[in-house]
Amino acid sequence: MIKHSLFLTLPCVCLLAACTSAPAPGPAHEAAPSGAAPTPAPVAIAVPRHALYVTNERAGTLTIIDLDTFAPVGSLPLGKRPRGIVASADRTRLYVALSGSPIAGPGVDESKLPPPDKGADGIGEVDTTTNTLLRVLRAGSDPEGVAISKDGTEAFIANEDTGQVSIVRVADGAITQSFTVGNEPEGIAVTPDGTQVWATSEDAGAVYLIDLAAKKVVTSIEVGARPRSIAFTPDGSRAYIPAENEAHLTVVDAKARKVLRKIPLGEGMRPMGTVMSPDGKQLYVSTGRSKMVLIVDTTSNTVVGQIEAGQRPWGIALSADGSTLYTANGPSNDVSVIDVATKMVTKKIPVGDGPWGLAVVSR
Repeated sequence: MIKHSLFLTLPCVCLLAACTSAPAPGPAHEAAPSGAAPTPAPVAIAVPRHALYVTNERAGTLTIIDLDTFAPVGSLPLGKRPRGIVASADRTRLYVALSGSPIAGPGVDESKLPPPDKGADGIGEVDTTTNTLLRVLRAGSDPEGVAISKDGTEAFIANEDTGQVSIVRVADGAITQSFTVGNEPEGIAVTPDGTQVWATSEDAGAVYLIDLAAKKVVTSIEVGARPRSIAFTPDGSRAYIPAENEAHLTVVDAKARKVLRKIPLGEGMRPMGTVMSPDGKQLYVSTGRSKMVLIVDTTSNTVVGQIEAGQRPWGIALSADGSTLYTANGPSNDVSVIDVATKMVTKKIPVGDGPWGLAVVSR
């Protein structure tokens, strides 16, 4: 999404994007300057058995919520503009995209904005067993989205202002490779079998497929104007990609790499975040300014329900058992708790300024 806080069948377009050699990596973290005042000792934050982690873009923090009590237990400073967030497979680490680029809404004259703070760009690594920030990996310019390999050794970064996807080796923070994709990449996800990374380009209206073994972009597929996220069925056979400016979901055959159909979501809907149920039978879609979470049946590929979640829900997550949804509501600085069975909002939890992304960690 272009620097602000906050998815008729189209043909499959096969465009081989260029893979570029990686720049010399910077340090994984930067030391305080000589003579700087000592950093105060961090306040210990409780470690809940079931936790929801919320990135707060304007506050620059991570709110930790105990899901047994639905109460925040602490806030962890991260850096500038934390947005995309993902947990490692073993749930011991979180990776959060940080950006020093100024926040700006659509249509803003970027020449009048303050210059970006490139020293603030990176990926924050959080230890969920202690709720501490371990380090910031230097991960290319203006990270917005982040995904992690199944074995936790590599992070995949959507670099918004350079139109690239970077691969970062987690062990030492080195950028090992970067790929040119469409401008303004945002949504990024690893296929369930771990062999590909998919990244959406808001500008191109397409999703780009990176083959990790071949180390190249193998194709791109047109999915509609302003695609924002990607959700795969558990078996990896299909991907669902929302086109925010066209009020539909594109269903892609992930094996054949072709569009199967478009699912209309209704006039005025602005689909953004997506999360798949554990059994793959339902997809939940946040709709930003439309306020709703839509429920899509993945067998019939139709909308079967909707829930008014809150003010501009963007980030969306699901409990491990699939019984509870969570949405990050940016303007109201809260998270909605939604009972899936009753389709009702049961609670709203205050968080930091500008909640953006969500991750559930259960131990």
